[in-house]
Amino acid sequence: MRKMLFIYNPNAGTGLIKSKLSDIVDAFAKSGYEITIYPTQKYQDAMEKTRGYQEKYDLVVCSGGDGTLDEVVTGMLSREDQVPVGYIPAGTTNDFANSLQIPKDMLEAADIIINGKAFACDVGRFNDDHFVYIAAFGIFTDVSYETKQSMKNILGYLAYVLEGAKRIFNIPSYRIRVTYDDQVIEDEFIYGMVTNSRSVGGFSGIIGPDVVFDDGEFEVTLIRTPKNAIELNELLGAIVMRQINPDRMYSFKSGNVRFESEVEIPWTLDGEFGGEHNDVLIRDQKQALRIMVKDEKEEKQTEAEGKDGDDNGAQS
Repeated sequence: MRKMLFIYNPNAGTGLIKSKLSDIVDAFAKSGYEITIYPTQKYQDAMEKTRGYQEKYDLVVCSGGDGTLDEVVTGMLSREDQVPVGYIPAGTTNDFANSLQIPKDMLEAADIIINGKAFACDVGRFNDDHFVYIAAFGIFTDVSYETKQSMKNILGYLAYVLEGAKRIFNIPSYRIRVTYDDQVIEDEFIYGMVTNSRSVGGFSGIIGPDVVFDDGEFEVTLIRTPKNAIELNELLGAIVMRQINPDRMYSFKSGNVRFESEVEIPWTLDGEFGGEHNDVLIRDQKQALRIMVKDEKEEKQTEAEGKDGDDNGAQS
């Protein structure tokens, strides 16, 4: 019998996992897994559990928000005996799940873990830490980890909007030297992000459609500090239209980026506080994580078989 470790955050999102837990575990058991269930008790508990387990598991599944996934991935990458990770999204935004087309419906996500395939995707190395899909600094990046969980549960994504509105008149600006490949940029920035995702903060299309999750490169977006109200309006217009404004932003791809500043800058990694740093080296660890995704070949074959059945029925 195959063995599974199932780690879930009971407080993620609206706590929906609690009402779905029995059905999810039943589906896993029916598919032939012997399951060990562990509800997280504190911050970084999922990382510690994943890093420290001694049993021989074939699969580690986690359910929670992007922060819970980040903890499990960080723990898994520290192990010598790494196994695939399954993800049942239960957070407020679930950016990475959206990007990999893992559905919000928990039972559908569980079915992908059972019948899907392991996909080797890139993972970010942030100095000595890891991130799954985004490392960011600047305006609004602290909203996700400073918004209270109880407020998220009641208001959902609106909670982020309300918390972010408090910061609109207090925009920090940072002088940063950015080095990537053979290029050097020195400028003032109010925001920067290094991503491997088609969705950021619940909004899709900001980075563009050409995101490949296993190519060894990140998408880097840097927003210059506006000097006046006109530039600010142009910048906000570009963001609303989900377009890169080359006069207000830098946008490029790279697998190795360094950020140097005179002052320490707060960073967020997958929506969690990543510390304050004045020297950050971000590297793409190509195809370092195996995560369960939908098996499109099997899905197409099932659809084709269904169509053949319909055709045969029509002929008869």
